[in-house]
Amino acid sequence: MKHLDWESLKDIPGRRLEKGDRFSFACHPGVGCFNLCCRNLNLFLYPYDVVRLRNNLGISSDRFLEAHVDVVLRPGSHFPEVLLRMADNEARTCPFLTDGGCSVYPDRPDTCRTFPVEQGVLFDAGTGKSETIHLFRPPEFCLGRHEDQTWTVDSWADDQDAAMHNEMTLAWAGVRRLFQDNPWGSEGPGGAKAKMAFMAAYNIDPFREFVFKSSFLKRYKVRPDLQRKCRRDDKELLKLGFEWISFYLWGVPPTRFRPK
Repeated sequence: MKHLDWESLKDIPGRRLEKGDRFSFACHPGVGCFNLCCRNLNLFLYPYDVVRLRNNLGISSDRFLEAHVDVVLRPGSHFPEVLLRMADNEARTCPFLTDGGCSVYPDRPDTCRTFPVEQGVLFDAGTGKSETIHLFRPPEFCLGRHEDQTWTVDSWADDQDAAMHNEMTLAWAGVRRLFQDNPWGSEGPGGAKAKMAFMAAYNIDPFREFVFKSSFLKRYKVRPDLQRKCRRDDKELLKLGFEWISFYLWGVPPTRFRPK
């Protein structure tokens, strides 16, 4: 999920897709490039991706982060990027790629699900408003773009069951944009605040313990029905986490809880 302005948009390759614009694409084992896009990737994982993948694998979020993720804090950034760790083989394949295709296909990450379309958020600094944009950007080796089947952005999202992933990725993009400003002060990005924010975004099992087994509910009022949802529904807990990060670091007024 890219954050863009009008100037940077001009420099990004690919065809911008407006609502109703059509593109051709199909991916199946009969296409000569099948699975070539699943190797040697810088595949960014968003918080909902981690939730879905760890549930698919039946492991804790701690274990998933330890086994499958590289956390990279780039110079000048105030929050780390989370990338899927490629397999330790010559082709650096996705760790979930098998001879038959993707072994986690029902819970594949948002980037894989949306491919060959990329989402971005176009932010207008003057008005403070943002707009979701879509770019058709298959790689040169992709033969699927020469197939006869055509799609719009909406019909492709429906076909790929991408609506919830897209919603959660956009919600995270709204939080991520706040990190254009440095919230850490003298602590820096390795301090206690940064670790708490990362936990709320990417490590959902400890965050659930933080909400229900610490003093969180003594300090914040959360509706009983939402508490019940957050105990069993990772998506609802993640939404609470996004709001808590925004409130904790920047004082953005929350809707899912309120300070007592």
